[in-house]
Amino acid sequence: MRTLAVVALLLATLPAAAKPWQGIEPGVSKREDVIQKFNEPSRVVTNNDKETIAYFGKEAIKGTTQAQFKVDTATKIVERIDVFPGPIIEKETIENSYGPACPSGPAPANPCYLKKMTEEFRTYFLYPKLGLAIFFNEDGKTVHSFIFTTLKAAK
Repeated sequence: MRTLAVVALLLATLPAAAKPWQGIEPGVSKREDVIQKFNEPSRVVTNNDKETIAYFGKEAIKGTTQAQFKVDTATKIVERIDVFPGPIIEKETIENSYGPACPSGPAPANPCYLKKMTEEFRTYFLYPKLGLAIFFNEDGKTVHSFIFTTLKAAK
């Protein structure tokens, strides 16, 4: 849970827009968009003012072992998407897909990542312009999970 708290603090500097995943965009898409696109979830859990819609097991979304959509219960808007990929995805693929490391100077116009470390010493790439954090397995080379979010959800 500390990992998520660290990400929330770092993502607090992000713009409101977020990178969509599978056609669902944090801060824009609604709860019913998720259900319509992916059918009935494996589990729905409500905690305070947030609802988590989870797909895993036989309901897992293609290419994942699990996907979770965090929804604000008042607005019914998706605030965050946590994706646990099924296939092995390596660091090089991430850099080719989302952008290289940020240079040490003025911020570039194109997306780039800041290499960070959680309190548990797990490496992750933070793409501030995309609203995206990518966590790596203990080997530091393969992807554990993706977090797509908005400024509001990061708070």
